Amino acid sequence: MLAQVHSFVLQGIEPAACEVEVDVADSGLAKTTIVGLPDAAVKESTERVRSAMVNSGYPFPMSRLLVNLAPADNRKEGPSFDLPIAVGLLLAGQSITTRRHQQYLFAGELALDGRLRPVHGAINLAMLARRLGRRGVIVPVDNADEASVVGGVEVIPADALSSVVGFLNEQFDIEPHPDIDVDALLGSASTEVDFGDVRGQEAAKRALLIAAAGGHNLLMIGPQGTGKTMMARALPGILPPLSREEALEVTRIYSSVGQIPKGQPLMTRRPVRAPHHTASSVAVVGGGAIPRPGEVSLAHHGVLFLDEMPEFPRTVLETLRQPLEDGMVVVARAHGAVQFPSRFMLVAALNPTAKGSKTADEAGQRQMDKYLARISGPLIDRIDLHVEVPSVPHRQLMSKAKGTDSATLRAQVLACRKVQTQRNGGPLKPNSALTGRELDRLAPLDAASQELLRQAMSELGLSARAYDKVRRVARTLADLDNTEAIGIHHVAEAVTYRLLDRQM
Repeated sequence: MLAQVHSFVLQGIEPAACEVEVDVADSGLAKTTIVGLPDAAVKESTERVRSAMVNSGYPFPMSRLLVNLAPADNRKEGPSFDLPIAVGLLLAGQSITTRRHQQYLFAGELALDGRLRPVHGAINLAMLARRLGRRGVIVPVDNADEASVVGGVEVIPADALSSVVGFLNEQFDIEPHPDIDVDALLGSASTEVDFGDVRGQEAAKRALLIAAAGGHNLLMIGPQGTGKTMMARALPGILPPLSREEALEVTRIYSSVGQIPKGQPLMTRRPVRAPHHTASSVAVVGGGAIPRPGEVSLAHHGVLFLDEMPEFPRTVLETLRQPLEDGMVVVARAHGAVQFPSRFMLVAALNPTAKGSKTADEAGQRQMDKYLARISGPLIDRIDLHVEVPSVPHRQLMSKAKGTDSATLRAQVLACRKVQTQRNGGPLKPNSALTGRELDRLAPLDAASQELLRQAMSELGLSARAYDKVRRVARTLADLDNTEAIGIHHVAEAVTYRLLDRQM
């Protein structure tokens, strides 16, 4: 007896249809074989399925069983195939007598007593069902909220194998999970750190405002205890809120690795990832035997914060070049290549020296040069803004007067992004993403500004990439001033943010 049940497999974060074929032979020795490039977790599913079926009161076939996961050339991983395999066996054994299963996609891990445990990628499963025109998905109860944010498909929450069988046999109905109001969730997102809590550092806040307004990468240089980390964590609070599409895309990435916070169906805040400086290249950019997204992808549409940047291995830092330029990571393996989105803002912080502070003498300058040499010039070139964060005077630390707060900065950022949306052709096109040809059209410079930029390139040794970075930052500065024309003062301020180009 042959039965077919439909599920899914993740290729990176993209869901692909997977057909689970179950064949129960009429005779032969009792043996179960799973084919279709299964990993260890999938191979072990037969034992979980056997116990779950028996403990739920259903017979397990005592003959030769063959389970095929098609397409056979895609690697299958994880316990999400437990439920579709069990449903296939029950169909083959005629414990399920209807064709209702053809309208749904299935995913779920089975406990030995038949309970359903949550799996990774439920939101991707719901997206696949909508794309394929299926009526809905049947998932564990704990995955129902996550799958319901997609909308347009029924999400049937099941707590046990017996519930699934009863539903498919039309013995009773399971009320579909109500759709989640994504807009309401996004509107209720709050910030963790406020810029008003940062004493002093108004120049650094100005640089962070520019970075947020144009989506620019930022490097903060200063001694320990000056608020660099605190300001980096406050940055998402002044960025525009996630749009519905951005929130779904970020949630897909976190769902694929099981990192969605418990009780939270959707990622509502822009992510902030701060990997430790001992993290490996695979942990930062993704990869592994079965490719998984790394920190740069988990920071998609958010902020990747590298504290003490020179302490990271140089091999790790150099792997950031491609995602910074292309907004994606391509992990190539013998059986194919997987793409992970990674369009993030890089915010890095470093001390002047390994000791944390700098000195004005010649020996101190040599220490600074040696420490900064751990970061390659091409990587520095890809960072739009370099800003110095000096020590805060005692009188400012003791002052009760608050500086510029997040609400004030956020209002300026939103106004600036609105201008860019109208001019650049979409909300996902900040100034930092403008190409050279687009800059020629959208950020023309007058004669005086061109001459100033020519002198800066000559004296600072700016590269062609840095030349475009200056123009992008100048475009953002003009947008913050709500003027279409880029003035010489905008170019002059943009050049001052190329601090490290003078030392590389």
